Amino acid sequence: MTQPPLIELAGVEKVYRTGRVEYWALRGVDLEIAAGEMVALVGPSGSGKSTVLNMVTGIDRPTTGQVTFDGQRLDQLSEEELAVCRGANVGIVFQFFQLLPTLSALENAVLPLDFLRRGSKGERFAVARRNLELVGLGDKADHLPAELSGGEQQRVAIARSLAAEPRLIVGDEPTGNLDTVTAADMFGLLEELNREGKTILFVTHDRDLAARAPRVIEIRDGVVVDD
Repeated sequence: MTQPPLIELAGVEKVYRTGRVEYWALRGVDLEIAAGEMVALVGPSGSGKSTVLNMVTGIDRPTTGQVTFDGQRLDQLSEEELAVCRGANVGIVFQFFQLLPTLSALENAVLPLDFLRRGSKGERFAVARRNLELVGLGDKADHLPAELSGGEQQRVAIARSLAAEPRLIVGDEPTGNLDTVTAADMFGLLEELNREGKTILFVTHDRDLAARAPRVIEIRDGVVVDD
């Protein structure tokens, strides 16, 4: 029996309104992503790539259409239910790292578990320390973000995204603020996580990195034009 998709967008449209002005970010997107896939979203600026990520993660809601994650309709959940679902199932890696500057690498990596109140304090820090070791930063757990290179800060962000053992890791230009060599190294880490069974969905302008993903989806003017 065929497994249902982990992620499904059906007839998703998204319209942003400012006064009398309407901007169509998505114009009827149909998309299915299976558990365990690695998928790159590409397209020009303003094409709707990040809006798709916002739909998948429940950060934003469709104007019309359905968004389903593991059989659950995200577009029907309350804001509180969305936050709980996202915290338990999705790890997000941003272009500009989004680390809290006054917290150490370890303290940043433990934040999602604090939010979920999962386990004792000692158990949370043990998980965060293990994830830092996984991304090669076990010896820099006590360093502040300002004491780390850009690549190291992104590794902390990936360790943080792994805290709740999410089924899906989403990256919004996760290598966009890194030099070419560091970006390739970082992508290798995402590939390793994918081999371990994580579903990876990321937006990139880097066509070379996108080409390393088994599946590339191109979006233009809010429409999927190639898959």
